[in-house]
Amino acid sequence: MKAQKDRDFELPKIIETKNLTKSFGDGDEVAVNSIDLYVPEGSIFGLIGPSGCGKTTTVRLMTGVYQPTEGEISVFGKRPAEFSTSDREKIGYLIQQFVMYPDLSVWENLNFAASFYGVSIFRNKRLNKLLDFVELSEHKNKISRFLSGGMNRRLSLAATLVHNPELLFLDEPTAGIDPILRVKFWDYFRQLQAEGHTLVVTTQYVGEAEYCDLVGVMYAGRVLTVNTPEELRRKAFGGEIVHIVTSERIEYIHRVHLEKLPFVKGNVAIINDNEIKVFVDDADSAIPQLIESCQEEGLDVQTIEKQIPSFDDVFVRIIEERGNHE
Repeated sequence: MKAQKDRDFELPKIIETKNLTKSFGDGDEVAVNSIDLYVPEGSIFGLIGPSGCGKTTTVRLMTGVYQPTEGEISVFGKRPAEFSTSDREKIGYLIQQFVMYPDLSVWENLNFAASFYGVSIFRNKRLNKLLDFVELSEHKNKISRFLSGGMNRRLSLAATLVHNPELLFLDEPTAGIDPILRVKFWDYFRQLQAEGHTLVVTTQYVGEAEYCDLVGVMYAGRVLTVNTPEELRRKAFGGEIVHIVTSERIEYIHRVHLEKLPFVKGNVAIINDNEIKVFVDDADSAIPQLIESCQEEGLDVQTIEKQIPSFDDVFVRIIEERGNHE
């Protein structure tokens, strides 16, 4: 079954795929399988999933590096195979590997990238601005092979931006860098979005879904669902979660009483004798009613609060519920 677009945006579509499929060899190895999705203009679209699930292949199809085996893909309203030079100039592509010249300085590498993209010779102001943006100005004369992995990644990002592309493909931009620098990178990405860029970001760090406007959850070559981070949480767990701790032991009859409440969805989850999770439509409106129901059953509520599940839990839930079904 093809993944469905669970949430529509009114923004124009800068990328759209229908039944997008890519096979290798004699067709036995299907890397991307019947993907339907679209990327709204000006958004940050996260393609999230484990290593080897098809994220990089999908990006290569979007950029025209690969041609699809089946299905359709449109970027800027065209098939990538039909891109003109001006179309390609609208695109920036940060690949996973470092491709700068190790024996050139930071400045020389960035200047070379600018020449490659045909940026005007009057570009020093822009290059300095990019180095400020990625916080490498103090290292502009340092030879690239002496840079740390994180600094090289920032240099690669600056080179990707040198021609000021409208659409950015960032393939695993935060892979292998420390958590503090990962947060810094997402600060960069949000700033780029604020300046009018559209970003497609792949990552295997599922927690980074929080930073995206739309998230495509990918597994085994398929996009299982596309939605906002908030709606992914709701759909994964059937609503919002309320965590309750009581002074008394929560008996079976208490759980049955709570499960009969009209706003409670599904079964109450048991954590221990005095602790449960209740799935509801809206946590804020449900909490006062849950307190009242517990009091009616003779349960003294010690703590009650809305619980926000981690995206690791959300991802596992989606894989279990939708991935196994497909």
